[in-house]
Amino acid sequence: MDLIYTDDEAARKHLESLLWPDGPICPHCGTVDEATLMKGKTTRAGLYNCRACDKPFTVTVGTIYESSKIPLHKWVYATHLMTASKKGISAAQLHRMLGFGSYRTAWFMAHRIREAMKGSSGAGPLGGEGQVVEADETYFHKVENPSDVRADGKPFRADVARAKGEKPYGGYGPANKRPIVVLCERGGKARTFHVAEANRETIEKILHGNVDTASRLHTDESHLYKRFGGRFAAHESVNHSKDEYARGDVTSNSAEGFFNVFKRGMTGVYQHCGEAYLQRYLIEFEFRHNTRAKLGVNDKERAALAIQGAQGKRLTLRRPANA
Repeated sequence: MDLIYTDDEAARKHLESLLWPDGPICPHCGTVDEATLMKGKTTRAGLYNCRACDKPFTVTVGTIYESSKIPLHKWVYATHLMTASKKGISAAQLHRMLGFGSYRTAWFMAHRIREAMKGSSGAGPLGGEGQVVEADETYFHKVENPSDVRADGKPFRADVARAKGEKPYGGYGPANKRPIVVLCERGGKARTFHVAEANRETIEKILHGNVDTASRLHTDESHLYKRFGGRFAAHESVNHSKDEYARGDVTSNSAEGFFNVFKRGMTGVYQHCGEAYLQRYLIEFEFRHNTRAKLGVNDKERAALAIQGAQGKRLTLRRPANA
């Protein structure tokens, strides 16, 4: 096993090489490579003092690792395990493998690592001229409290239907399920969204903010995309209700494949997650998809990317779960 997974000093140097490629960066004033490594029997390992602002710091300040009592080598090993496992690894398994005293320590550690994975698809729009972006929606697990799910404070659609004595389906998926939307760039990256309701207004905002209008948009037969599909270079769809899953290069198989891996992982590995944490799990699966082997990223490089994403993403227990 690599030394960075068993030795704190090796793990710290590994973090410094990834987070400080040009030398120590002071988190207080932003000065690069103008710090002195402090030495002494009572000085904690990796402590630097900035010569510009005269303040101390370590490589963990301002990251998900700050103020953590967990040894750094266990952080590095846990990151490797989570990024190398296609369908994820449960907090219970991390608890056993890393020898933590409590399950909650492993659970919170996993959520911090998911925070570091955020933003793997980049900031710009997906697709572009000559490229295909697939859009699809799915529904996963029962919502915990339907009246609390709608962001606008209105009752959940199924509750309204039941109150009227109607069937609790409104063309937006199974009743009281959590709606998820995914955008998949054909042969590229994906973005996921846990939404309050998968309706035309929500889908329109997601497409407008995340897909280049020069792209070809591929969907299934859902009516959610028909109104504004014409805003793209082309909008082509397949009709799953008639067993049509591909017509030439028109398909939504990439999006369907993403959901397949996500659901297998959530059902077989994690088994359950609270409504408030669903987006974080989506981010985890999105990160692994966006850094998969087919895009030329190996396990070691994938773990390094997650560690590099730890900067500026400190997460505490008191922070809101959906922040």
